Amino acid sequence: MNSKLQFTSIYLPVLLVLWLGLFLDSKTVAEQAHFNQWMTNALVLGGFAWVYSRVTAKIKKLMLYGVVLALLGEVVFSLLLGMYEYRLENVPIYVPLGHSLVYAAVFYIQKEKIIQHNKARVVFILYWGMIVYSSLWLVFDKDVFGFLCMLGILFLLKKTPENAVFFLIMFFMVAYLELLGTYYQCWVWPAIWFDEVAFIPSSNPPSGISVFYFGFDVGCLWIYKKLNGKKWRRMKTLRRLSVAREIKQSA
Repeated sequence: MNSKLQFTSIYLPVLLVLWLGLFLDSKTVAEQAHFNQWMTNALVLGGFAWVYSRVTAKIKKLMLYGVVLALLGEVVFSLLLGMYEYRLENVPIYVPLGHSLVYAAVFYIQKEKIIQHNKARVVFILYWGMIVYSSLWLVFDKDVFGFLCMLGILFLLKKTPENAVFFLIMFFMVAYLELLGTYYQCWVWPAIWFDEVAFIPSSNPPSGISVFYFGFDVGCLWIYKKLNGKKWRRMKTLRRLSVAREIKQSA
């Protein structure tokens, strides 16, 4: 498959689908059109099918695992625990599909040559950009919850620096998604954590909430590893050889 088709033509449509889908599910559109959420469901389902038909076999599996994992997570965190609430107090069909679309988009963004050739610079800019972004929300909107989540991301990056590019791109992709979703009032985050813990105030949305997407990523990879053990071991071997080759070339 042509690399240009795989990368740029995958993630740019995803960004557009996310924006248009959330606009269609907004309160403003709901006042003018009934069943507007079903329009978003259809749009995101179509986007999911389009992306699914163009990605590698591995990403296809991860996208499917992601839909199941995201649905379970949404039921637990939204419906059972009340961490946030969707406009119709449900879990829209487009949400778990959207999680997998975000995952696929970030995977391909990080593969862009300009990013691969400038990893250290990209990590530096995004790392400090993340800290500044979350700190501003803390200072100007008392977003303690979001800032604590961001600190959790810093801990994860320290433990798994090899995943820094992916996680940092994911941070800003999720920020884009959350800012749109809350602006259009597709969902809302309470002013305090779980609407119960008064000493942990939160913004709408929390700035570092992408830490939960990192758990989503780990979960998808864990399922893939368990169901595709032989392919996983081969991939890890090839990755180690690639790293060794890069070290040898830079020596």
